[in-house]
Amino acid sequence: MRPKVAFIGTGGTIASVGRGPLDIFDYGANGTVLQADAILARFPEVQQVAEVVPIRFRNLPSTRVGWEEWRELLLLCEDVAAAQPDLAGIVIGHGTSSLEETAYFLSLTLKTALPVVLVGAQRPNSALSSDAGLNLVNAVRVAASEGARGLGVLVLLNDEIHAAREVTKTSTGRLQTFRSPDFGCLGHADGDSIAWYRRPLRRVAPDTGFDARGLAVLPRVDIAYTYAGADGTAVRAFLAAGAQGIVCAGFAPGFVTPGDALALQEARALGVTVVVSTRAGSGRVFPTTKLREAGFLPADNLTPQKARILLALALTRTAEQAEIARMFGEY
Repeated sequence: MRPKVAFIGTGGTIASVGRGPLDIFDYGANGTVLQADAILARFPEVQQVAEVVPIRFRNLPSTRVGWEEWRELLLLCEDVAAAQPDLAGIVIGHGTSSLEETAYFLSLTLKTALPVVLVGAQRPNSALSSDAGLNLVNAVRVAASEGARGLGVLVLLNDEIHAAREVTKTSTGRLQTFRSPDFGCLGHADGDSIAWYRRPLRRVAPDTGFDARGLAVLPRVDIAYTYAGADGTAVRAFLAAGAQGIVCAGFAPGFVTPGDALALQEARALGVTVVVSTRAGSGRVFPTTKLREAGFLPADNLTPQKARILLALALTRTAEQAEIARMFGEY
């Protein structure tokens, strides 16, 4: 008997139809984006690996995905899991621009034990050699895999299975864009089997301390990008906008300019939590004496965009710096 998998379509390149088979970069101008059932109809082969049930969502580019969409997807996944107890897993089709952020948010907040796999495409489903169809088939295979249980939310593109916490988009157009720079993928969706090689050690859904289902809003957390000569203007603008937390995308391995350092110290004096990440894209920020004396928290090896999500969720529970630091070591 084929396993049963739900497919939630949210739009993105995987759902897009260009003006022809060679339209692989300006397909958004065509304005044709398929709902989940139409995507499945375009790739009927997916039904060979599972009984796939389409679930419609709002079609939108992933540049428009944020807190409201995250909460809707969170609740939708849990409703689908509750309504269909025979499900083996859930696949979410998503645009690649913010796919890693949606995946990490869900991996911190979902309360269902079902495997959830986010999938996207670098080429529209109408393109010559589109990756959309095989990515979708493999995402369904992973979601139905017993080995996917307990790993948190996963990301599948280009035959590679990645942990939500670790993966990031590294190229605008290449098919191998999603990578986990520090540790590599968890496994591969090969032609003969789903091959697993390692497991993430940090806490993942459903065993997390965060519950976003009843939240009206997330605390405002902004990212200040450090660059040569940065004078703290961005940090002060975020403070004026009401930021409760600021993530600094600092120089590797976590330094900032004197101007940014001064503005971040002003933020701390106002009770705003400051977390220092790095713009390098990989590697830990170390808990140096300078950071401790300034009252800044290291982001471990989280990218700035993921440190922002964890800090926002942490602030829904506490403003205690030691407790937030513990969370960054645990998640």
